[in-house]
Amino acid sequence: MDLHQKIRTLPTSPGCYLYKNAEGEVIYVGKAKNLRARVRSYFLDASQANAKTGTLMREAVDVDYITVANEHEALALENNLIKQRKPRFNILLRDDKTYPYIKLTMADRHPKVFVTRKLRRDGSAYFGPYFPGNLAHRLVDLIHRSFLIPSCKVDLSRYHPRACLQYYIKRCLGPCVEGLTTPEDYRQAIRDVQLFLEGRPGELEQRLGERMQQAAQAEQYEMAARLRDQLSTVHQMLDKQRIATTDNEDADVFGFHYENEMLAVNLFHMRSGKIVDRRDFFWEDLPEFMETSSDEEPTASSSPENMQHQSTGNAVASPTESVSFLEPDPACPAPEIGEGSPLTQHAPLAEPGSSFSPAAFFSALLKQLYLDQGYVPRSILVPVDFPDRALLAELLAEHTGHRIEILAPQRGEKRSLVDLVGQNAKQSYDQRFRVLLPSQKAIVEALQDALMLEEPPQRIECFDISHIQGAETVASMVVWEDGAMKKSDYRKFQARTVTGVDDFASMREIIQRRYKRLLEDKKPFPSLILIDGGLGQLHAAADALNELGVTLQPLASIAKREEIIYVYGQESDPVVLDRRSPVLHLVQKIRDESHRFAITYHRKRREMRDRDSELLSIPGVGPRTRQRLLEHFGSVRAVRQAAEKTPDALTAVVNSATAEKIRRYFAAEAPQSGAALNVLP
Repeated sequence: MDLHQKIRTLPTSPGCYLYKNAEGEVIYVGKAKNLRARVRSYFLDASQANAKTGTLMREAVDVDYITVANEHEALALENNLIKQRKPRFNILLRDDKTYPYIKLTMADRHPKVFVTRKLRRDGSAYFGPYFPGNLAHRLVDLIHRSFLIPSCKVDLSRYHPRACLQYYIKRCLGPCVEGLTTPEDYRQAIRDVQLFLEGRPGELEQRLGERMQQAAQAEQYEMAARLRDQLSTVHQMLDKQRIATTDNEDADVFGFHYENEMLAVNLFHMRSGKIVDRRDFFWEDLPEFMETSSDEEPTASSSPENMQHQSTGNAVASPTESVSFLEPDPACPAPEIGEGSPLTQHAPLAEPGSSFSPAAFFSALLKQLYLDQGYVPRSILVPVDFPDRALLAELLAEHTGHRIEILAPQRGEKRSLVDLVGQNAKQSYDQRFRVLLPSQKAIVEALQDALMLEEPPQRIECFDISHIQGAETVASMVVWEDGAMKKSDYRKFQARTVTGVDDFASMREIIQRRYKRLLEDKKPFPSLILIDGGLGQLHAAADALNELGVTLQPLASIAKREEIIYVYGQESDPVVLDRRSPVLHLVQKIRDESHRFAITYHRKRREMRDRDSELLSIPGVGPRTRQRLLEHFGSVRAVRQAAEKTPDALTAVVNSATAEKIRRYFAAEAPQSGAALNVLP
């Protein structure tokens, strides 16, 4: 059954549709209140030269669907399907940033306090989320110091012979040892913690202030400073108001700036009427893939010239927040936003002739940002209206159990706040795209000048050596080509001729093997060979190339810590770049990727080696006992030393009979100095 015939069999009920390509991969997911009409409209859009739909329909060869009861379920299902399948033609939200909560394990005999990012139905009390993220950790530390409630992993369902260090440094009441505290005192401390976390710590503030004054008068300035910091933490959570609103509400406020197909979005988190944190999102080189946003067949009111287009596809995000967004599928076409629209009076919208749709963007962003969150503020302020705003607010209200308002204010203080966030987004845009990030071409040209290369580098191959005390020596080669890491060309090597700790010999062997192969296959050499290391590694690589008769190959190394770049032939005049230089950042990025790849391969080799551990050859020592020994002592060498010098130390891990077997084994093996050593991964 071809695609046209299958579409005729689709139901008219609400649901989600999934377009697939010839390889069976899901390339697009959408929702509809009428599946048949919505999917059929794609062919009408394609025939009317809709660029986005035409691109999609040229690749789509099949369509699947899932029916649901109503639009709310369709919207939630669409969000889940897109995050699971990650279709290429959808815009995906990959932002996994979550904020921490403080957890009181109220179901335990002696409750503890933890910082967590996951909410579970386990009988515990959760407080938060906290902005910024380190505030939760500082509050828990304050609870340890002031209320002496622990966060340890000690089993408090029974008593232990002695208390741990936390009790002796006055950061725990000691519920693990009978007699150090009473159940009544511990419950009172827990009640105090609850009052503090619920926002009623007046008595605590007074006590901290009094103790701080007493310490200062007694000239105990270090203690006074510590108490001052604790008091500052309490004030930050409760009283230090930065920017207030008139109604003292919890709200998230969005603003954006779009220019030259690059986008910056700012999100301000407001809690109890104050801005407590902000997040920056960035997109570069937004694709031109477009689609209408109607659930019905195009009509006179939704003709191609009146349809609101929107940007889809993946975006390049900031290093700290990798974000993209999905396309909305509202119940009616998105409104046109042009000159004279009230929205244009307040927010920087798309450039003239641009296909970017702010309405479609914020509909997509909000769905993926909030549908899976445990906490959603009661108000969400956005700079533009979008068609499924009310539907999304209803669905969020169902999930959270309280009313949610998604507002696009046009005037008043809320509009002023949205404009303020938009101004911050403009500043973020300038810093990201106009100041801090020159073009890739400019960076490559600057790298050419810095290393004095004959031409701009198109391909860089970077090498790193990894081992532990000469064991399992491996090397990695990563490739940067035309502005991006090319993982398909990565290579990994095992040192074959080198024994012991000899990084220089290992580098010489790997370089010789790599480029001897290229010479034999008559393949081109890279624009630059980059070595992770100092002058020793650089000269070892140069010696290997000279042995192959390669004398004109550009070769450089970057030394760790000093971040100095040595160019072969100019070692007396190393290249020292500014720490904020994009050229240095590019070289560091390539070097760090090489290091990561080498470490990953080395760990894999060690894991394979440790499966055949020497300890397993000892009678009575199985995989579990071996693992306990390695975890306790750290290596087979340490186990051997304990067996030879302090046999009683083994009984801390195994019984006396097994300890004696281990001692006898190593006593018999003592003459063999070449025994293999295993190190705990």
